Amino acid sequence: MAYDPFGVKGEGIVVQKDTNINKLSDLRGKKIAVQKGSNTHYLVVKALAAGKISPSDVEILFLKPADARAAFERKDVDAWAIWDPYLAAAEALPNARLLTTAKGLAPNRGYYLASANFIKNRPDALKAVLGDIKKEAVAVEANPTATAALLAPNLGLEPKVLEVAERRRKHNALPLTTAITEKQQDIADTFSDLKLIPHPIKVKEAIWIWH
Repeated sequence: MAYDPFGVKGEGIVVQKDTNINKLSDLRGKKIAVQKGSNTHYLVVKALAAGKISPSDVEILFLKPADARAAFERKDVDAWAIWDPYLAAAEALPNARLLTTAKGLAPNRGYYLASANFIKNRPDALKAVLGDIKKEAVAVEANPTATAALLAPNLGLEPKVLEVAERRRKHNALPLTTAITEKQQDIADTFSDLKLIPHPIKVKEAIWIWH
């Protein structure tokens, strides 16, 4: 099963507000901060391709969100690719401007994982868990303000920032469609080409379909 943790509006690339970067092709020659191997790393690859830029024509700095934010605020980097709720926090920075979301570039999914033995031997328990996830999704999505207030102390972000993220986030469990599987295969192939994973993988071989 998959879920849509950020949606296309919940991950994106922010740039310095006073920069001359106004379109993806303007990223040529710039410094971009991103978490290595993350969903936004894939977004950066696709954004560069859309801007007809070779990865060798930019400087990519692999930084965790906290370090990337610090580098962005110091103007040590020109752009920062990040996901929610950190994207919502970045958009609230006085020196930040959103260059692009993932729309049309890199739709993102999260996945629920289970061992093959558990799937085979306890399908009743597995379906019960997924049923509870669906119920939780309905409750959380109906109360973004309360959810943001609950998460704020643990994430160290302002509730108003988290509420922005929650209002564009989806929690529900989704079936693994052919389209979702093909997109995940493209991510796997991209990361294999970048040598981020040791060898090519076939995503469909690791999928369980909830009938």
